[in-house]
Amino acid sequence: MVVAVFEAYAGLARRVLARPARLGRTRLVAVDGPSGAGKTVFAARLADALARLGGDRPPVVNTDDLLDGWDDQFTFWPRLEESVLAPVRAGRAGAYHRYSWVRRRFLPCPVPVPAAPVLILEGVSVARAAADPELSLAVFVTAPAALRLDRAVARDGPAILPELRRWHDGERAHFAADQTEARADLIVDGAPTLPHDTARYYLRLSCHPRPA
Repeated sequence: MVVAVFEAYAGLARRVLARPARLGRTRLVAVDGPSGAGKTVFAARLADALARLGGDRPPVVNTDDLLDGWDDQFTFWPRLEESVLAPVRAGRAGAYHRYSWVRRRFLPCPVPVPAAPVLILEGVSVARAAADPELSLAVFVTAPAALRLDRAVARDGPAILPELRRWHDGERAHFAADQTEARADLIVDGAPTLPHDTARYYLRLSCHPRPA
């Protein structure tokens, strides 16, 4: 039986800060799940909650910005490692070049990523098994497939449907092989229907606490 409970982002932010840092001195939070599930919104609200506890807002890296087009769905990781994770692990600021999906190339201006107490990664496959030893928290955000498709088309237009359907097939295969949802510390409903303060609360579907 799935138990659904509304929880406060503020409480989750405190739990993140109480977790040990595993990427050097940085607590790495991965917000994973299929496209259109609500990962970007969840990551932003968690970052806002962390900022309200004091200090700077933690950096949020959206891995869609690191993909070299549609064919780079899961193979972007070396780029992320070299430009962001390795420097932050060593206590240095990282930087990456954002991919323009309109121009179909990486933009020349680097996006800085400070070596902060918390770094949030958001995107499909960021909580992959290979990253698990360095994660302080792994979140899996889920939503019905039809709704996720509607959200993506509303955001990017119907022209993306052929690529998007291929992308969704790749997601399903990856999550099944990687067992991402089963390994996640926290599973979140990205499309809750019960009324609530969406800026302050999220709907937790299940929780598998990570060992300290």
